Amino acid sequence: MLLRGSGEHTGDDYDLTAIVDDGGSGGGPGVGVAAAAALTAYADAFFDDGRDFAAARDRLHAEIGGEALVDAAGVLAIFNAVVRIADATGIPLEDQKAEMSADFRAVLGIDDYPAAAGKV
Repeated sequence: MLLRGSGEHTGDDYDLTAIVDDGGSGGGPGVGVAAAAALTAYADAFFDDGRDFAAARDRLHAEIGGEALVDAAGVLAIFNAVVRIADATGIPLEDQKAEMSADFRAVLGIDDYPAAAGKV
C-alpha cells in the first residue's frame, strides 16, 4: 500500500503484479523499481531457507552498492518481523486498510494465501 501511495504522490507507476508474477522477467523493466530483479532475488533467497542467499546478496550489492544493501536488509528484516508478530498475535487487517487495499489484493491474489484466509 505504501509503494502504491508513494507512487501516486510522486507520479511514478509501479507494476505491483510483479511481486507475485513477474512473467519470467525477474522483476525487469516495466516494474518501476530500480534493481527490481536483484531485490526480488534477494528477498526470495532470504525466505527460501537461505539457499543462494550469498549469491543474491552479492548481486544486489553489485547493483545498488553497500549503503542501499544495508537499507534493503533492514526493510527485509522489519517486514519479516512485523508480519510474524501480527500473524502470531492474530491482529486482523483494519477495515480502512482492507477497503483501501481490496483492489490490489484481488489482483495479486493475496486473499488466497493461507494466512490471509485465516488458515494458519
